[in-house]
Amino acid sequence: MTAESAPQQIRRSRGDRQRDAIVEAVRELLHERSFADLSVSTISERAGVARSGFYFYFDSKYAVLAVILADASELLDSLTHHFAPREPGESPADFAKRMVGSAAAVYANDDPVLKACAVARNTDAQIREMMDDFYDAIIDKLITLLEQDSEAHPISADLPALVRTLAATTTLTLTHDSAFVGRGTDPSRAVDALERLWVSAIWGRDELDKA
Repeated sequence: MTAESAPQQIRRSRGDRQRDAIVEAVRELLHERSFADLSVSTISERAGVARSGFYFYFDSKYAVLAVILADASELLDSLTHHFAPREPGESPADFAKRMVGSAAAVYANDDPVLKACAVARNTDAQIREMMDDFYDAIIDKLITLLEQDSEAHPISADLPALVRTLAATTTLTLTHDSAFVGRGTDPSRAVDALERLWVSAIWGRDELDKA
């Protein structure tokens, strides 16, 4: 590294730290309040940067959310090995457990963010659009993956509609929506039912009986 490039590297590293601090501030604040109640001033104060510093990296708080969702998508890609098909000898039940488990890990990692988005999508059109894009990308990958599985026998000829319904059920279960997991009950019970639902709906009851 030359003496001339060193200051540039220092500035870049400081910039990365400030950008990361803003993203982390949004994550932290969503533990405390809704996305609608977040302001740029509040985020900047928590991140320890000036408002001008916030706008240097992001156009709005929605831009920060977009980064967090992109990170969640990358994590899911990594955990599912980029939505790779079933491994040799891997049963549909094991595959469903692995895929649902990967999704659960993503939700656990971004728990307040994804829960806040699930609530806000009902009243915030911009978040609804962002979340629809997020889920559409995942659903498209799942459809492609399942179309390649020669042992799949989906209960509906309309695979895209079936996968979307299962994906929506997965989302509401993993965000611990009380309509899906109940109140004051162990969410793992609903997750177990969810895994079985995927197997039964895609591979049939015979595979479920083998599980």
